Amino acid sequence: MQDWALSTSQEHRGRLLRGMATAVAAKGYGDTTIADIVREASVSRRTFYEHFHDKAECLVALYEAASRGALRVLREAIDPAQGWDEQVERAIRAYLECLARNPVLLRTLFVEILGLGADGLEVRRKMHREMADVLLQLANAGAAPATAMTPEVAMAIIGGMHELVLQAIEDGKLDELPVLTATATLLLKAVTGR
Repeated sequence: MQDWALSTSQEHRGRLLRGMATAVAAKGYGDTTIADIVREASVSRRTFYEHFHDKAECLVALYEAASRGALRVLREAIDPAQGWDEQVERAIRAYLECLARNPVLLRTLFVEILGLGADGLEVRRKMHREMADVLLQLANAGAAPATAMTPEVAMAIIGGMHELVLQAIEDGKLDELPVLTATATLLLKAVTGR
């Protein structure tokens, strides 16, 4: 009985996160209510409160889940059997294609999360640090210690890439995100000198 309850609980949480994404995409975070989220998720208000204290906590959970999914795609695209240039291009392209596949969620992740103030910035920085760690591993693979990328430089590259994504969101060019692969790859190569 306990295994069933756990899987039902996970299913409800997933539905709530999808409900949050859909509601925020339609109305923006500020105008989204818990009633909107539970309606989109087809669950009760009580179920919402079994998982989240408030809608801000739900948005943070959505941001973390979606970011980790995109990070997983990035990691899986890295193939050590390939040359460094190929690995970099494949990883960046896979990440940008992953983002482009879900434009509803993309706006939530890049714009609406900032509406949470300090909590939104904290989770954003946390996820950017995780992404910078992956970039560090990729960039420093086979590099001489004297030319190794620092965590600060990796974070700056992630920030630059995400600024390009934000610009694409604002310009309504989400389907063109994979085109940014060349620019992001060029940035990484320029910084690493490779």
